[in-house]
Amino acid sequence: MSDWTAGYVADIGYTYGYYTELNPLRVKLPFLDAGIAFPEIGAACELGFGQGMSANIHAAASAVQWWGTDFNPAQAGFAQELAVASGAGARLFDQSFAEFCHRADLPDFDYIGLHGIWSWISDPNRAVIVDFVRRKLKVGGVLYLSYNTQPGWAAMVPMRDLLTEHAEVMGAPGQGIIGRIDAALDFADRLLATHPIYARANPLVADRVKKMKEQNRNYLAHEYFNRDWHPMSFAAMAEWLTSAKLNYACSAHLLDHVDAVNLSAEQQQFLQTLPDPMFRQTVRDFMVNQQFRRDYWVKGARLLNLLDKTEQIRTHRVILVAPRNGVELKATGSIGEATLNEGVYLPILDLLADHKPRTLNQIEQAVKDKGLVFAQVLQAVMVLVGKGDLAAVQDDKAITKARPYTDKLNAYLMNKARGSNDLAYLASPVTGGGIAVNRFQQLFLLARTQGKKTPEEYAQWVWHLLAAQNQRLTKEGKAIESVEENLAELTGQAQEFVEKRLPVLKALGVTG
Repeated sequence: MSDWTAGYVADIGYTYGYYTELNPLRVKLPFLDAGIAFPEIGAACELGFGQGMSANIHAAASAVQWWGTDFNPAQAGFAQELAVASGAGARLFDQSFAEFCHRADLPDFDYIGLHGIWSWISDPNRAVIVDFVRRKLKVGGVLYLSYNTQPGWAAMVPMRDLLTEHAEVMGAPGQGIIGRIDAALDFADRLLATHPIYARANPLVADRVKKMKEQNRNYLAHEYFNRDWHPMSFAAMAEWLTSAKLNYACSAHLLDHVDAVNLSAEQQQFLQTLPDPMFRQTVRDFMVNQQFRRDYWVKGARLLNLLDKTEQIRTHRVILVAPRNGVELKATGSIGEATLNEGVYLPILDLLADHKPRTLNQIEQAVKDKGLVFAQVLQAVMVLVGKGDLAAVQDDKAITKARPYTDKLNAYLMNKARGSNDLAYLASPVTGGGIAVNRFQQLFLLARTQGKKTPEEYAQWVWHLLAAQNQRLTKEGKAIESVEENLAELTGQAQEFVEKRLPVLKALGVTG
């Protein structure tokens, strides 16, 4: 009997994550910063969409037509459920890559995305995907691809192989994947306690195993316990994509574009001596001990002239998606945490504190009396988008068109939040993507739709919902037992929500 899983974990669902790098609207800023022309995206595809949160949010929140597949029928079923709820028309299937990539009804795509798939599939499946990209990605189209990479994973590869071998060989029949994971991690602890020379030669492995024990078991199952798990160097990745005629464009992780938080002055100077841009990426990975790459590739990179680059980047719109007082003037890169220059960042954040979209040109004009020049504005925006404090804004026509679909999808997700803590994102028609909104914040929004108007009323409504399910809040890791204390905690959270988070969600079109 054939194995439809192809060695991929299928007896436990993937997490309900949302991945902002898959949002096609994010392509513009890093492409413009790199001086590369970007396509107008009308048709997009996500291969291996997991639970389908990203695909459905992007389909609802933009004018882009989305297609996609995930081999796991349970996950595809949930994704299709979301697609029906929003009515945005996402075409999502439960086919293998080989089946989906040879469908006769697929359009040509402007954008294809794979997040966290490449490292966990076999070479034959990689070949199918590369052939698909070669045939179906339009000239000028963009591929987003993230993957575990060397050298950052080099020390962990033997330990990962040992963990999966333990789960396969030593796991009890019928134990289930979570039980096998727990047993494998316990075995790793006992092994490391014997002080093997491997651990002394690779001292960070013990810390990584300790961190694994604290992580979600659904995540660990898919991250570490598939049959295939192949961290790949950037050079090997580039070799795979050669036949699809793809050029490396730039990193999709915007903080990678800011050398000051990732490389020492000496390292920056060393890289500048390397004339080959592809080899430069490989060397850079050694400097930062890269573990996970998030990259944009383009079929036929076209460089913009200076005038076109300047004009287009100045018209790019952004919005503050975090409460103004919640933005920390710190950024974390490969060399640690850096403190951001108050003289540059405070004027920009103060300007954007009203959560209204502005172009980079408007920002520049508004802060030029502070002595700031456009280069400083651009770098600050790149950093703030990379940190998740700012987001790109789509055009007003697209916002208006998306709003009915995001309203329906958000209503469905918030209704799910009544009984589950799994779904922690809602869709924004302004950013064309997802916004983190935790369960209680979603329930407060739901209370507003039920006519509740004050934080006290929100808290009472939510408490009745929780009490009916025999659920309690926790504080400092301990359950709150009394009704009065639960209501007090909920009221405090609701008050903070009204003051800090609700204005942002209104500005982003998540709620009215």
